[in-house]
Amino acid sequence: MSLNLDEAKITAEVLTTALPYIQRYEDKLIVVKYGGNAMTDPELESSFARDIVLLKTVGMHPVVVHGGGPQVDSLLKELGRQSDRIDGMRVTDKSTMDVVEMVLGGSVNKSIVNLINKHGGRAIGLTGKDANLIRAKKMLMQKIGADGSTQAIDLGFVGDVVSVNEEVIRMLISSNFIPVIAPLGVDNEGNTYNINADLVAGKVAEFLKAEKLMLLTNIKGVLGRDGEVVTGLTPKKVDQLIEDGTISGGMIPKIQCALDAVRGGVKSAIIVDGRVPHATLLEVFTNEGVGTLISRDVDSALS
Repeated sequence: MSLNLDEAKITAEVLTTALPYIQRYEDKLIVVKYGGNAMTDPELESSFARDIVLLKTVGMHPVVVHGGGPQVDSLLKELGRQSDRIDGMRVTDKSTMDVVEMVLGGSVNKSIVNLINKHGGRAIGLTGKDANLIRAKKMLMQKIGADGSTQAIDLGFVGDVVSVNEEVIRMLISSNFIPVIAPLGVDNEGNTYNINADLVAGKVAEFLKAEKLMLLTNIKGVLGRDGEVVTGLTPKKVDQLIEDGTISGGMIPKIQCALDAVRGGVKSAIIVDGRVPHATLLEVFTNEGVGTLISRDVDSALS
């Protein structure tokens, strides 16, 4: 479809506006956690894939870590199985782990790879089990009762990240591939673990010392008491918001992943509204943003 002169001028203006950001992030690593509505809406799926291909095309190095909870739930339902959750974490016994591995490491991972490749990228899918990419250990969850007592909860094959084999990811990046990682890990005994995708994305970003960590979500970002998105946060400010109850519930684990990454060397972490088309590009190429930015210091939080 041809553009008229006015449309062409707008296109040129958009491209020149993006130039400083392209130059700033050239050869930089950007880890993107992909999940939520962006994985189930065809328009958002397509815009996400094009965004990732564009980042790679202009000289950046995107690494995708994906979730897939709804897809796992759907297959379990088809099989007549029920999967319980405790504080947002899926209780994963051995048979449930088999389903999780089949969905995350199989159908979901390959679907994302195929979509990126369809839009001109060179994506390659892998799980944390490939080349011992993600070393894991069993997650130990503890809940504090009303009387102050501590109760240990066994979530089954749910894991924490011990280490990330960054050499594998860097090898793929240097070969011009886009890694697409399913959040599974393995321990020293060969046990497979289901790991929260936000946690995996944060640890991958931390071990790679990525420039940015982007967590795509189904909400606008961290909301203040006035209901507006709070951004330009530092670890100290986040701690204050948790203490006064502004940040609570299911947002705390997501914020914690972002904080750990920033404290571990990632320059900035962004909790992004993945329901917005081309949310990834808006975060990288504009100052407006579509979420909450968390950085190590005030200066970088405001940049």
